[in-house]
Amino acid sequence: MSYDSFKVLTFDVVGTLIDFETGVLDAVRKISGRRAVELSDDQIFGCYKRGRDAHPERSSEVMFHVYRYLAKELGLPTDDAACDAFQLAVLRWQPFSDSVEALKRLRTRFRLVAMTNADRVALSCYAHALDNPFHDTICADDTGVAKPNPEFFAYNKGRQSAFGYKQSEILHVAQSQHHDIGIARKLGYKVCWIERRQGMKGFGGTPEVPELTKPDFHFATMKAFADAALGS
Repeated sequence: MSYDSFKVLTFDVVGTLIDFETGVLDAVRKISGRRAVELSDDQIFGCYKRGRDAHPERSSEVMFHVYRYLAKELGLPTDDAACDAFQLAVLRWQPFSDSVEALKRLRTRFRLVAMTNADRVALSCYAHALDNPFHDTICADDTGVAKPNPEFFAYNKGRQSAFGYKQSEILHVAQSQHHDIGIARKLGYKVCWIERRQGMKGFGGTPEVPELTKPDFHFATMKAFADAALGS
């Protein structure tokens, strides 16, 4: 399949461009003083996902409570200072090493649109860390819902249509099978799976899916995707 028909690349941000898994693990271990041998990745991710399910609201506000939920399950400090430290760490999650350069290259050919469940405050932090590559941004504050709710995609479809772009001209690029790849394919989008956990066991910090959706394009890194899309 050629990339020539696409004019717009829509991106999941957290997990695809921003390395939230490393951010979560590093923050929990730093705050708690626990080493990896004492607190496994799977232990932390399991509690984190349950905490996020219990507090699905705006990420720039509720990660304080997500950490307290996680900490209670793991027997870690639950004081306000620890919760505040985690909340701040969330806003400082960093890009994967290849994200900034790949987006800079892709921007020379495509319209880049962020589509994230993060709220506007968190998205502004991540966009800044990514060197502000996006032509347009859609977040949970705009849509009032979170992916994988189809209404999120409907909102963006209408918004991009107002700029003159058709759904057939959009390629959705994401890491999460649960939040993005499965639902985007069901809604008729062409999809590119950036499998950041390729070669690793489990689903890490993202929800599991009973069956993987086969994407139209599949890469382990944003660099590999940019190389293919730009023909280099």
